[in-house]
Amino acid sequence: MHTEPITLDDIRAASARVSRIARLTELLDVSPHAGRTLLLKCESQQPGGAFKIRGAYNMVAQLSPDERRRGVITYSSGNHGQAMALAARELGAPAVVVMPTTAPKVKIAGVKGFGAEVIFAGTTSTDRRLRAEAEAAARGLTMVPPFDHPWIVAGQGTAGLEILEQRPDVATVLVPIGGGGLAAGVAAAVKLSRADVKVVGVEPAGAAKMKSSLEAGHPVTLDRTDSIADGLLPVRPGDLTFALVHQYVDSVVTVEDSQIIDAVLWLESSVGIVVEPSGAASVAAALAGAGMPGPTVAIISGGNIDPERLEEFRQEARTRSAGR
Repeated sequence: MHTEPITLDDIRAASARVSRIARLTELLDVSPHAGRTLLLKCESQQPGGAFKIRGAYNMVAQLSPDERRRGVITYSSGNHGQAMALAARELGAPAVVVMPTTAPKVKIAGVKGFGAEVIFAGTTSTDRRLRAEAEAAARGLTMVPPFDHPWIVAGQGTAGLEILEQRPDVATVLVPIGGGGLAAGVAAAVKLSRADVKVVGVEPAGAAKMKSSLEAGHPVTLDRTDSIADGLLPVRPGDLTFALVHQYVDSVVTVEDSQIIDAVLWLESSVGIVVEPSGAASVAAALAGAGMPGPTVAIISGGNIDPERLEEFRQEARTRSAGR
């Protein structure tokens, strides 16, 4: 368990470190399409197709030469696995990724494409974590956790610093919450720089582990999670990420899967970008009115979606519209 606070200096140091590989992603103005001042922080443009390269590279880069030589392991529904595999390849470390049996094909292909070994274990984040911990112990590998580590959180927070530089008049930042690494890092970066900017976390209604934890006053483990947003399905937030979200995030809202599907399709048809469900959750919240008034930035956390899944969403939307 990591409960060290994250400082602005930690995030600035991470920014210098990850600039070797992470892109300064576009802040895309979609206000004319949204009918309000809305900008998208397009982390889907990152190597690996998601924000995760920020945290993964920040951590692997700080490991000792011996730790890198022995190798790294993580557990991931896909995007963090791809990011760690890429970071490990760039830094000369063998990598193992434990993925769910239900992982999207595009994410499995990405992990393998970056040269990592893939192990499949169950369908929940707990299944993956237990298998990864066992492999790490047996093989002497260093764990690079998906979200609950200060180096991971500081890396993700670099996106928050960029938003403030790219759009100094931002009023609200909407950020999706899986395990909470992105929300914790971005909220720390934003609030430690500009306390007046609001940070709103967004979760699927079927996986509201952070909202439930905040209401309980401590991290809680949900019996199950269920949503099309496969990257936002951990059953429990991290201890560190919960503490930071509790401290710095103004509120956490939930969106329904139907709203996420509509956001994915709106982004494709109106804006011309392909976004995975987890990445569209923040936009779903924006389209529902979260973040008003003032300039709002919604973080598109990732863009890795199977084409067949996108076609399923189009079909579902047509069916819903025909039933109205």
